[in-house]
Order: sequence, then C-alpha cells, then structure tokens
Amino acid sequence: MHSSSKASTTIRLAVNGKAIMARLIDSETTRDFLSLLPLSLTMNDLCRREKFANLPRTLSNEGKHKHTYAVGEIAYWPPGPDLAIFYRHDDESIPDPGIIAIGKIRSGIEVLNVRGPVKVTVELIG
Repeated sequence: MHSSSKASTTIRLAVNGKAIMARLIDSETTRDFLSLLPLSLTMNDLCRREKFANLPRTLSNEGKHKHTYAVGEIAYWPPGPDLAIFYRHDDESIPDPGIIAIGKIRSGIEVLNVRGPVKVTVELIG
C-alpha cells in the first residue's frame, strides 16, 4: 500500500439500520458523486451479485472503464446512470461500456446480501 499526500474520502452507507463504511478513490467521477451527497436510494438487486440504484443525474465519465469487479466495490454504471455495489462474485463480466470504480466497502458488505431491494442512505463523513 502506498501513501499519498491526499487524505482519502470516507462515506457511510446506512443499510437497514446498520452502518457500513467505504473508502473512495480520488477521481473526477468520485468527486461528481460526492456532489450528490447526502443521498437516499432504494437499491434493487441484480443477479444476486449487486445492489444498484438510479442516480439523480449522470456523472463524469472520465474514470477508467473496466469489465470486472471485486466484492465490496462501489462503481458507477454510466448508461443508468446507476450506482452499483457488488456483494457477491458470480464470475460474470460487466457488459459494455463497463463500470467506473469509485470506492470499496471496508467491512460489513454482507448487509447487502439479502433478497430484494434495500434502502440506503449515503453520506460523507471525511
């Protein structure tokens, strides 16, 4: 792990009464996402691998697009425009144009591994 002169940004996601923390990466897409906070979302389930929700507007598309994901990853899906949080891996790849990673859940991802939609409140804490 390399150190950086920039302090990392942390968000809190409140899911069904439980708080989970995530560290965000510094990017144009992430900064655009932060401008939407605080945000309350109903996140639906997709393929029993991710929760996703439509964002109020499109975000910067400047980040690196990729077709793979890790459990705990928070990403932007430009066609939505959607926020996606991956809670389980199914070895499927992400269709074009891919996702732009904006952060990673540090612990507690299992609270998203439930059937159906969840209400999530996202807020900046540092």
